[in-house]
Amino acid sequence: MVIKMKIRVVSSKDEIDTLKNEEEIVHLAFRPSNKDIFKLIMKCPGIKAIHIPSSYKRTISSSAQMYLSMQNIALLEGDVWGHRKDINEYSEVSQNVFDRIKELKGEGLSDEDTIDRLVRETRLSPDFVSFIMAN
Repeated sequence: MVIKMKIRVVSSKDEIDTLKNEEEIVHLAFRPSNKDIFKLIMKCPGIKAIHIPSSYKRTISSSAQMYLSMQNIALLEGDVWGHRKDINEYSEVSQNVFDRIKELKGEGLSDEDTIDRLVRETRLSPDFVSFIMAN
């Protein structure tokens, strides 16, 4: 079974308006305000996660974090390494990541050990790997 996980990369506030309403995971490559986060949620009602760089995550207000939590929307930190937005507006999580999770779980590794190993092997953030494993 092939699993696809696409992350829509958004470089500016203006791009929020161009999103499709079925987007589930969005990477914000800019420092979002509360207004930007609420606008994103209104535009994409089925959103499951917002992925932002670590330095930006620390600046998200506690009210926005609480709202996301109440809406069951994960706020994930990390970058989309090596992604060229001029070539593709989506970054994809490789099938190899899903295969590796299955392989490590098959070896009997705990979730924590699986996450640690994948973080080292893939450059994905721990909370993003946890999100992938849970979905």
